Order: sequence, then C-alpha cells, then structure tokens
Amino acid sequence: MNLAIYIKNKALQADPRVLSFKKSLRDAGFRLSCVTCDDAIPDGTDMVLSLGGDGTFLSAARLVGASGIPVAGINFGRLGFLSENTPEEMLQALLAGTYRIKERTLLDVDGQYALNEVAIHRQGGAMLGVEVRIDGRPLPVYWADGLLVATSAGSTAYSLSVGGPICMPGSRVLIITPIAPHNLNVRPLIVPDSATIDISVRSRDPEVTVSLDNRSSAVDASVTLRVRTAPFTLRRVCLEGRNFIQALTSKLFWGEDVRNGD
Repeated sequence: MNLAIYIKNKALQADPRVLSFKKSLRDAGFRLSCVTCDDAIPDGTDMVLSLGGDGTFLSAARLVGASGIPVAGINFGRLGFLSENTPEEMLQALLAGTYRIKERTLLDVDGQYALNEVAIHRQGGAMLGVEVRIDGRPLPVYWADGLLVATSAGSTAYSLSVGGPICMPGSRVLIITPIAPHNLNVRPLIVPDSATIDISVRSRDPEVTVSLDNRSSAVDASVTLRVRTAPFTLRRVCLEGRNFIQALTSKLFWGEDVRNGD
C-alpha cells in the first residue's frame, strides 16, 4: 500500500514519535512519501495519513480535494475529533485491514471547499446585519457578529462553540448558526444539505472576514456568498470500534455527572 504522510507543523517532522511511526510503517512493508501543502499527492497513493491535530486534518482534506483518496487522522495534537487515532492504533488497523471509509459532506463556496464550516465575521466594532436566503426564500435578518454554515461533521467544531446543535456525522443536513447574535429570539436552523444558501451583509465597514475551516481572508462587504454541498465528498478513514457518542463523552465530557456513577 502506498501511503502519503502529511505534516503541517514542521516541528513534528523531527519528533521521535513521528520518526518511530514512519519506521514502523516502512518495516511493515508500506511505501511512504511525504507531502506538504504545496505538493501534489503522488500518483498511485492509496491513503493520506494526516499527522497532527484537527487543523492538520482540515489542511489534508483540502490537499486531497476531489481525488477521492481517503484521509486518516493520527493524533499528535490536542483534542482530536478528526485526528482521533494513536499511531499504534493506526498501524494495527492498516496491518489487519480493520478500518472503514466513511464519506463526509463538503461545503462549496465558489470552488473553495470546507469540511466543517463556512463563516462570515465582522471586522470592525459594529455588528453585521446578515441576510440569508435558503433556495431563494429570505430569513429574517440576523443582527450579530457574523454567521456560519456548518456540515453535520462540523457540528462539534465552531458551530458548537457558538451554540449550534450536535448532529450525528452522517446526517444529511446543514446548520445555520449566528455568531454572538443581538436578538434574544433567534435560534440555529437546520436545513437539508440539498439547500442553496445565499449570504450577504449590511456593514458599516468596507470589509468583512470570510473563513472556510482554518483559512480566512478579508473580502469586500458587498460580497454575496453562495454556500452549497460540493459535488464530491471527503473519504475519511475510521477505525473499528470507534463511535461518535463515545467521542463526545470522552473528549467533551458529555453527560459528566456524579449521579451517573461512572
């Protein structure tokens, strides 16, 4: 099997744990190549191994693009929702073939793609009036610091931190969540992932910030974002025995209560 190793954090390249993991893969007969964000993935690559945290995984997903090459996250970072596997677990799964490929929805904004979310934020001190249309039908204006559209896989990322709902990763939905809204009567909204979502803003400032996962840029405040699902998916490598509820309880301490007895 041909494996491409992607490491975003250059300091990790000399980490003894990384060097040991790569040696173990080679000793097991896997053929390795190393890629950066500026490289093309070599022809014949069967899988990309993302070594780092969730930010590294998001960059690896962007690197893979529409190629259909599966991406596996190996955790050398912190929380690790996307990069949830230890090097030892990944090695054993590759040797035994005990892994599955799960398809995850990507968001498309004018040919730019995101796995977790697309967000628009204010740059100055004044809040934004965010106008949203779903398949051409307008919602009431959101007065807020911004607004994001997340996939179900991204429901535990930025969307969660601003009060969005948790969705099972395979749910075919998109989540519209205002960021620090100045309305007491607004709530996140879940729509089918077949919807086309148009976003524009009223702003006193000439520019706003648009972010796609871990990438941000300043754009003219007159911009209109058209958000929809991409025509291809990300193929994510998941190990046997992993489940979403287990990740929520172990990483985010969901249900942590002395009355639960565990």
